[in-house]
Amino acid sequence: MADTQRLRHCKGRALLCLILVTVLKAVSGQIRYLIPEETEKGSFVGNIAKDLGLEVKKLSDRGVRIVSRGRTQYFAMNFRRGHLITAEMIDREQICGGMEKCLLNCEVIVEDKMKVYRVEIEIADINDNGPSFQVEEAEIKIIETTALGSRFLLPEAQDPDFGTNTLQSYQLSSNRHFSLDVQNGSDGVKYAELVLEKSLDREEKAVHELILTARDGGNPARSGTAQIRIIVIDADDNAPVFSQPVYKVNVLENLQKGSTVVTVKATDLDEGLNKEIKYSFRRITDKASKIFHLDPETGDITVVGNLNFEESALYEIEVQAHDGGGHFDRSKVVVVVSDVNDNPPEIAIRSLVNSVPEDSPPGSVIALLDVQDPDSGENGEVTCSIPSNLPFQLKKSFDNYYSLVTERALDREQEAAYNITVTATDNGTPPLSTATTIPLQILDTNDNAPLFDKTSYTSYLMENNPRAASIFSLRANDPDWGENARVTYSVIEGQVEEAPLSSYISMNSEIGAIYALRSFDYEQFREIRFQVQAQDGGSPPLSSNVSVTLFILDQNDNTPQILHPSFPSDGSTGVELARSSEPGYLVTKVVAVDADSGQNAWLSYQLLKATEPGLFAVGLHSGEIRTARYFLDKDALKQSLVVLVKDNGQPPLSATVTVTVVVADSIPEILSDLSSLSAPADPQSSLTLYLVIAVASVSCLFFTFIIVLLALRLRQWRNSELFDSSSVTFSGVPASQFVGIDGVKAFLHSYSHEVSLTTDSRKSQFNFPRSNYANTLSSQQICDIKDPILVTEELDINNRDQTSVQVS
Repeated sequence: MADTQRLRHCKGRALLCLILVTVLKAVSGQIRYLIPEETEKGSFVGNIAKDLGLEVKKLSDRGVRIVSRGRTQYFAMNFRRGHLITAEMIDREQICGGMEKCLLNCEVIVEDKMKVYRVEIEIADINDNGPSFQVEEAEIKIIETTALGSRFLLPEAQDPDFGTNTLQSYQLSSNRHFSLDVQNGSDGVKYAELVLEKSLDREEKAVHELILTARDGGNPARSGTAQIRIIVIDADDNAPVFSQPVYKVNVLENLQKGSTVVTVKATDLDEGLNKEIKYSFRRITDKASKIFHLDPETGDITVVGNLNFEESALYEIEVQAHDGGGHFDRSKVVVVVSDVNDNPPEIAIRSLVNSVPEDSPPGSVIALLDVQDPDSGENGEVTCSIPSNLPFQLKKSFDNYYSLVTERALDREQEAAYNITVTATDNGTPPLSTATTIPLQILDTNDNAPLFDKTSYTSYLMENNPRAASIFSLRANDPDWGENARVTYSVIEGQVEEAPLSSYISMNSEIGAIYALRSFDYEQFREIRFQVQAQDGGSPPLSSNVSVTLFILDQNDNTPQILHPSFPSDGSTGVELARSSEPGYLVTKVVAVDADSGQNAWLSYQLLKATEPGLFAVGLHSGEIRTARYFLDKDALKQSLVVLVKDNGQPPLSATVTVTVVVADSIPEILSDLSSLSAPADPQSSLTLYLVIAVASVSCLFFTFIIVLLALRLRQWRNSELFDSSSVTFSGVPASQFVGIDGVKAFLHSYSHEVSLTTDSRKSQFNFPRSNYANTLSSQQICDIKDPILVTEELDINNRDQTSVQVS
């Protein structure tokens, strides 16, 4: 009951000490507090917010944390008041043992500033432990012949407190035979010796009962007692003697259990029972008693627990040897524990940023790391590293703190996330290492414009396409993320044939598909050029343009148009031919054009129907109608030829023309036959009839001159050039002349007949010019015809211009 009251009184004094807490600020910026041990959980330690200059209201927002070393967190933060408080009850003797100063360290981390403050808390000792003996009853054997003044070592009391609170004095119960002498050892530890003041007489009293009391210097003082039983025995004149006053041994902390640390040895010169020696620990701490064992017979000290250099590097044990006669000797055993590299480094992440924007400047802090190794010397020296191929580096802040920062600019498009492995390696042999992985996400910024996969696009569309048909699609890629990578498409406005581009095409802004708003005509225009813009959804948005060319492909939607012979009102045309014409003679030529292009405009000619099969032949590609054989008497004088003109499209389109050929032995017969030709039922041949009548009328006026001309030239008919090329020529026209309607007119102009009539006093001459063979129009020579009527009129004018009369 008295001990309980004293404990409460002691705690009351401890609470008063809280008011006198001292805050020491060292030159290095550390903060030191002083608190008594046994302080209850939640007790005030110091006003950390005031001492660090932090506002209490913003403590939680700043992410202030308290980090203590070791497994037990003794301190915590009161964010409401800004106070440092105890998180556990602190026992100074358990933490620091017999150290003169007991200091606990912790760090205060302010995350938003990435700063660390070191705080030291000194634990002041209070008298919470009383002196205690390892044995409650000790037995001392004293020979009755022992000389006066002889000393006997009494059991030693242990008090884990420090300073005045530890053991201060011993007291012995009153006895006339003995007195107490308290000595201070070289290590400052007090020990008590029993001094024989009056001779003993076993026969008078064989056992003496004494009480040894140990007291400390606390207020109030605490004490402990031990029962001392003195047995008086017969005389033994030799005491055991240890071979060494001090046994010092060095062992490694990884020494296996059961291994012998040292063997103590004592000798006694007596004989018999007085020579038998027993060994025992005289003074040993509780921690050491769980690690070491002393064999009482052999003196072997073995390891029964785990040695740990980090917990204790030195053990001092006092052993004693006593014989059967009650004599004893004592010696000290010093066990020095050497460190081995048995602890890998420890990495603690004190502050961490999980994601950073890709445009973060170099030097941005990612994480704050605390690296510790409980080993000592080189075994505790730690080197931190990260892979060299990462855009980060480790910078040592102070002590064992490292900052993980960006080394260079980041690019999310190259690497969107990193798993940064931090490796801590000590300098032990062999070295031990620990690795931890820090995940980091790179946030996107709009630093990339959409990019098309081609520098320009070309597409082809068949004419006469349906409206709203999809022409083609294009796509731009943006390596950014989210809204920064969302691409919208638009057509940059322009004009086609003086009409806005938006009236021809439209574009889906989401998928980049282009649609035709109308049906295109190859003969109207053959290509559309425009630009498409791709713009992302960033802020500000980025964009890029690409050129698009849409080619309109030709479709076989135009039938061939026959330009020559021209169509009269009766639907046919007439050509005069002499019966004496040789095979291969060029009768006439069918000229046609096709408004299409390519193979759709490749024309072929064939004789579809003839009055006299085999008499005439048509050039497949030239369209020239020639005689295939000599005329026979049975052949009709009027031949009707139907010529088919067909293109090469799929399916092919065609047109026909009817040519009437009048055959006669002489020119008058030709003229009479021409006048007697009956018009076919086809109204399209009326124009040809008019032409025949016109030619016949002109020929009648100059009939006389023609007969004279024939008489003069009849002999030279086969060997001379009856049709002089200087008068009228059907020449092969180069393809370059057949571009546009003007080229067709020129071709037809060169293909006309010219009649020259000349008279003088002795003769008259009538020339039928001979035309050269001309080729038909190829696909590259076909041109667009805008007004076929004008072509026919031009042909008529040219025919009239080619006929001239000369009279002298």
